[in-house]
This record gives sequence, C-alpha cells and structure tokens, in this order.
Amino acid sequence: MNVLLVYPQFPITFWSYTYALRFIGRRALGPPLGLLTVAAMLPREWPVRLVDLNVHQLRAEDLAWADYVWLSAMAIQQNSAREVVTRAHRAGVPVVAGGPLFSAQPDIIPAVDCLVLNEAELTLPPFLADLCAGRLQPRYATTAYADMTLSPTPRFELAAIHRYAMMPIQYSRGCPFDCEFCDVTAQLGRRPRHKTVSQVLAELDALKALGWHRGVFLVDDNLIGSRQHLKTELLPALIAWQRRRGPLVFNAQVSIDLADDPDLVTLLARAGINTVFIGIETPDVQTLRACHKRQNTHRDLLADVKHLQAAGITVQAGFIVGFDHDTPSIFQRQIDFIQASGITTAMVGLLQALKGTRLHRRMQRENRLRQESAGDNVGAMPNFIPAMSEHDLRAGYRKLLAAIYSPPYYYQRAQTFLRNYRRPPIPERLQWQDIRAFLRAHIVLGVLGRERFRYWRFLVWTLCHQPWLLPKSVELAVLGHHFRLVCARYSRALRRAAAPRVERPRLGGVG
Repeated sequence: MNVLLVYPQFPITFWSYTYALRFIGRRALGPPLGLLTVAAMLPREWPVRLVDLNVHQLRAEDLAWADYVWLSAMAIQQNSAREVVTRAHRAGVPVVAGGPLFSAQPDIIPAVDCLVLNEAELTLPPFLADLCAGRLQPRYATTAYADMTLSPTPRFELAAIHRYAMMPIQYSRGCPFDCEFCDVTAQLGRRPRHKTVSQVLAELDALKALGWHRGVFLVDDNLIGSRQHLKTELLPALIAWQRRRGPLVFNAQVSIDLADDPDLVTLLARAGINTVFIGIETPDVQTLRACHKRQNTHRDLLADVKHLQAAGITVQAGFIVGFDHDTPSIFQRQIDFIQASGITTAMVGLLQALKGTRLHRRMQRENRLRQESAGDNVGAMPNFIPAMSEHDLRAGYRKLLAAIYSPPYYYQRAQTFLRNYRRPPIPERLQWQDIRAFLRAHIVLGVLGRERFRYWRFLVWTLCHQPWLLPKSVELAVLGHHFRLVCARYSRALRRAAAPRVERPRLGGVG
C-alpha cells in the first residue's frame, strides 16, 4: 500500500513567517507533526512519502505512485486542501482526510472519500483494520480522548528538515481552562494528558540523530496545564538531557499564570524554553471576565510579562479585538499595553466564533452567526455580527495594526524588551544560517528598507547598551519586517472588503 501524505499550503499570514524565513533560506516554519505521527502508526512494510506543499510541489509522479492520498489540514488551509482533493481524484487516487479542519467541519469538502477524525491513536486502528479487510466505512470518529503514552515517535525522517526553521514535538494535549472563544477544550478536553518522559527524550534523540540543531516547538496548547508532572518529571529530565546532548532551545505555549510560580519559571529557563506564547487577549478586565479568561484577571498583566522577560524568556502574545464589551477606546488601550510590555511579536486578531466553542453556540442562539470561520483571524472581519459598528471595528483595527508595526513604534518596543531581557541559561547557538540572515538584514533593512535609519540606530543602541544582544536585535528587526508586510496585506484586504461595489453599465446595442 503506497501512502502519500499531503499537507496543504498555508497562505501568507502572521504566523507563516514567510518574509522572515527568506533571511535564513528556509521555506516553512515546521513540518506537519500530525502526519508524521500518523506515518509512525502505519504498517512498517507500507511505503510512505510526505509532500508538504509549503516546501515541495505535488507532482503528477507522486499521485501516479500513490494508492491513497492522506490529507491533514487546519482551517486556514482549506482552499489548498480542496485543490489537493481535486487533483487526487483527477488522477484516480482516493483521499483519506483528518486533522483539525475535518474534525471540526467533517463535511467541508464532500468529495473526500474517507474521514479519520479526532485523535488518530483511537480512530486510525479501526480504519486500518477495515481497509485491510475490504470493508472501509466513510467515517471514523470518536468522542474519547487518547492515551498519549501509546503515541509513537513521529517519523521525522520523512520530512526535508533542512527546509524548516523549527521542528515540532508534543508533550501534552488539552487545557484546564475554558475560554469562550477557544476550541482547544472542545476538541481535546480540559484534563491535560501527557506523554512519558522517555517518549519525549526519544523524540529529541531522533531529531539529534538527523542532525537537527535549531529550535524545537513544543506544540502543546498549554504546556503548564499538567504542572506537577512538568515540574517533577519532564523539566528535570530536559535539564539533564541538555547537559548530555544539548544545546537545543524550545518554544512553547503557556498561560499567564506561569508568572505565579517562580520555581517553574526557573525550571523552564534552565530546560532551554526561551520563548513562550501567551494568550493575553485584552487589557480590559470586564471583557476577560465575560469571555471566561479568568486566569488573566486579578493580576498585573504588564508586571507578569516583564517578570518572564527578566528571567530570560521571550514573551510572544495574542490579542483580540471585537468582543461584545469592546468600545472604540479599546484600540488605543491595546496599543498602549503592547508598547509598554515590550512584546515584539504581538498578534492582534479579530474575534472569530470557531465551531465547537461556546462563543459559536452563543452566536447561533443570538442569530448573529454569519458563516463558519475560514481560520484567519487577522485578514477577515468577525464571522458574526459584532456589537461594535463594523465601520468603527474595521477602522480601529487597521489603525492598531498600522501603529504597532510601524518602524517608530516597533523599534521603540524592541528597545523596551531588550532593556528588560536577561541572558537565558541556554542561549541559542549561532549557526551559518544566522550569519547569512545577519548580512541579508543589513542589505534589505539597512540599505534598501525605508526604515534603514531606525534600523541602524537600533543596532547602535544595542551595541552601546546590550552588545551581547546584537544577534537578538537583528532577529527582532527581521521579524518586524515580516509583520509590517503582512499587516499591510491585511490592511489592504480589509479596505477592499469595506469599499462599496460599483455596478458597471452594461454595453449593448440600441433596439
């Protein structure tokens, strides 16, 4: 059985890092962990290939080789996924699909031949049994949650790792919180489940065996959701592994209550977790309470961010506008908070009602839901009728994006971050790709870029105040370049969407 694993293309978005990756000669942020994990569950005698459309083209020869195309996608990849299904069927190859897009919206691409939904550790075995017995069903689904101790080491060797900036691994699934707008608990539950330490170390060893030395992304929705296991088992083991086989640096997603546990912060930093993404969402306490983001209330969010930065941990954050309690003043409040925090990677999105969430159900009850979300919370207006006027929401949002990623605001924010940041216990090792990016940045940003004077002034300031952070400052400048270009694309799209349509007169003869 020849299995062709296909991962659809991502459009250019905030998190695609498309423009930044060009500086280091990489094509995509990371390979599809779900498909690599599924590949490890297949019979070893089955030939398997991976085609990630973000780094490769899908060739006619690939489809001619395949007995089945197996497709996984996120919501934002749905257009590319449709194209894959169409091409596979033209070539006479049946398509099996799963992953977040199809688990949330099983009927979104009716032409798919078979659906294997939810967690593959549970739904893939009965699918394989039926496939081998010739009694394949159209859909395999479950409401149960998988035992992650049974999850295999992903087949990283199928990925062209030299084309990626990071490699993904997963320790846990699920999140103990229940934010109204988040679909994590709807799909993965509120009780975090995790792998054993030996599983995680085996995955890191597999990456090292392939020659991987760059960053690793822990894709857990909330790494600290299973805090006790993390503190007593995984982090001490990672610290020991770093001494034996490191250094590797990690990115992770956590909740802001990390700042309440100084011992955990220290352990994370010592384990090499140098960057964390946190859903801050909004500085408005009333909104946080209304959307059940209770872990962000009763605290000084700004002080918490600075505490983590001072521990050698870079904080990236998500922010949202378009909540029911938002007024036009929220846009300036968001700008002020982001600037004061020194959070350079600040992804501000428009609220979307994702299927399966309590927000989605509420919008349905209130007859405010317009359509299902396309997965892009930056380039499209909310998929429901917002409480704020659409004109004010669109105008305020465009102003917010234009401000925080304009060179004056961005470089000022980067300086705020560098003033507060301290050297992490395990710094990222400088590699030749970083030297290439360093030189390219000087040309693209320092010579050709409109912000060239601010770029050089930023580097000079770094040399004078924090010279050891010069590589970090160039990295921040490159990321800012990407964010500016992406936000400009989004702003144009929002402006076009708001423009009134003009009916052109029809041309014809006089009767």
